Amino acid sequence: MARKRKGRDISGWVVIDKPAGPTSTAVVNKVRWAFDARKAGHAGTLDPDATGVLAIALGEATKTVPYITDAMKAYVFTVRLGISTNTDDAEGEVIATSDLRPDDATIKEALHRFVGDIEQVPPQFSAVKIDGQRAYKRAREGETMEIAARPLFVESLIMLDRPDADHVTLEMVCGKGGYVRSIARDLGDVLGCKGHVRELRRTWSGPFDVDNAVTLAQIEELAKTPDLDAFLGPLEMGLQELPEVTASSEGAIKLRNGNPGMVFAKDVEYGDECWASHEGHAVAVGTFKSGELHPSRVFNTGE
Repeated sequence: MARKRKGRDISGWVVIDKPAGPTSTAVVNKVRWAFDARKAGHAGTLDPDATGVLAIALGEATKTVPYITDAMKAYVFTVRLGISTNTDDAEGEVIATSDLRPDDATIKEALHRFVGDIEQVPPQFSAVKIDGQRAYKRAREGETMEIAARPLFVESLIMLDRPDADHVTLEMVCGKGGYVRSIARDLGDVLGCKGHVRELRRTWSGPFDVDNAVTLAQIEELAKTPDLDAFLGPLEMGLQELPEVTASSEGAIKLRNGNPGMVFAKDVEYGDECWASHEGHAVAVGTFKSGELHPSRVFNTGE
């Protein structure tokens, strides 16, 4: 018999304003410990030095993580011009320098090249797998790898500020899989002056906004207390990118058992992926077909 996992049977989303320093995994572990949750995961890694929105799912909400991972995200970041590093951020070793400093108009014009459907090569120090091994592990051993370019949709990339000749602050809204460090590196190459990310902050991710986030200090202060649950948002927050249909009472029972169930739908077409609710709670995600939802994920929240 499988051993029952320890912890509370709790489900929902916690939006953390991640500080610089800890890894995303460390933050998840801290939140899971504080809530005494059985299961936890996050929707989109942030580098250790990056700050901002880190959306953490507890319990059944982990089943909605893919929908947040696929959602649009916004970043505000500062590029240090004139220096490129082997990590494409301030933590790496300097590998090239330039005395060239483009003016504002030249930078703004170059940004257009990074908007729309683009191809982006991930950094050497990244979590992409090369022949079954993480790139950063091989890079730490001194290896330089050929990493294939990957598609990325960039909705916008604008210049917010030019603090001085050496720095430019940008805002990017993009889809899944974007590496801000690659944008900084490639922009420096296009401008002919080199560049790397000095500061990076994720301001929103799908439905989650940094203005509504809590700090790790707040989590630690209330850890293991009933008051901590005030920071827990509903599981349904992770489904806002999908259309909602309403399950009948009988349909909800069938869906919770993994079977197609009758739903009431509006502005949903045959074959659309959507989620079904019953009495205000998520029941399942699946495909809409002729008045029924055919479930691919079922939520067992005890509602």
